[in-house]
Amino acid sequence: MMLDENLARIRAHRNNIHRYRRLLKTRLSQLERHFVERRLAEEQSALDGLTAATFPVSFRASGAPANATGMAQ
Repeated sequence: MMLDENLARIRAHRNNIHRYRRLLKTRLSQLERHFVERRLAEEQSALDGLTAATFPVSFRASGAPANATGMAQ
């Protein structure tokens, strides 16, 4: 269930990001543009954090032996 909830949140953040990017292509006052840019940055940050928490990935450092990370050689 948690994965489904996180995927729904990711989708919502992505939709908001697309909406804000579309808005930035329109004529906006300086105040409106700053607001949209700030919201876009907040949504992107939230999406990045949620994505990292939902899909954690670890990479083996270059030069490290493969068995140091539990991978078979």
